[in-house]
Amino acid sequence: MANMDNRKYTFEVDVRADKTQVRRAVEEIFDVNVKNVNIANVRGKKKRQGNFVGYTRKRRKATVTLTADSNSIKIFED
Repeated sequence: MANMDNRKYTFEVDVRADKTQVRRAVEEIFDVNVKNVNIANVRGKKKRQGNFVGYTRKRRKATVTLTADSNSIKIFED
């Protein structure tokens, strides 16, 4: 999870999760109000080792924007 802004956070979520599920999970786990959820599918990269070719796993990233009246998400204590 990377903090891009005071109110924007990026999570790696399950590839089957939709925006509504992500919104509900973030609101429940971190006790915040979510304003917006954007989701991006990341394709697996082609990798090879010697004669063998394969792909890294595909994943899904969710960028969550919090409302102005919401607290920030604290993961680590200062």
